Amino acid sequence: MGLGPQPGGNATALNVTAAAVIKATPGTLFRVAVSAPGSAGALTLNDNTALTGNAAANAIVSIPYGSLAAGQIITLDWPCAAGIVVSAVPTGGVFAATFS
Repeated sequence: MGLGPQPGGNATALNVTAAAVIKATPGTLFRVAVSAPGSAGALTLNDNTALTGNAAANAIVSIPYGSLAAGQIITLDWPCAAGIVVSAVPTGGVFAATFS
């Protein structure tokens, strides 16, 4: 019997500096680490499979750059029915995510 996904995820997306599809299939978004919060805009993550079609209806979280700090860990443990997408990154922001 397998253990399945472990708390914290078994995969990472490192050095995320722009909108990106992190996972195009269902999974769980566990944590986001802030390396640099950026200087304008918001970090937005969606339950989706593509960079198009991201909206409030499938948003997981949207955090303005001013509410982020370098070294901050955002714990989500959020199940995603479609996939995991970073649809917006603050200007100059750098992030990492753990997922399964």
